[in-house]
Amino acid sequence: MESVDLEALDALLAAAGGQDGAALRARFPRLTVTRCDAADLAESPYRSYPGFDLHLVDGAGHCWQITADPAQATGIVLARRAP
Repeated sequence: MESVDLEALDALLAAAGGQDGAALRARFPRLTVTRCDAADLAESPYRSYPGFDLHLVDGAGHCWQITADPAQATGIVLARRAP
């Protein structure tokens, strides 16, 4: 992901509260978007928003890995936190 993509992603996630999957897919058609519960992930989030965390995913290898490096990110995980 490039820095321009991260800025646009950040703005979209902040505005939509992580709820508008259609808008994410329309704006970033090549980005893999996955949702889960925050309790399912032990890794620290890349960014946190009200109600959910953003994790970056590196899917270039055989298995997905959570990464903190936007240059390696091929997808994102939106991890919803319990209210």
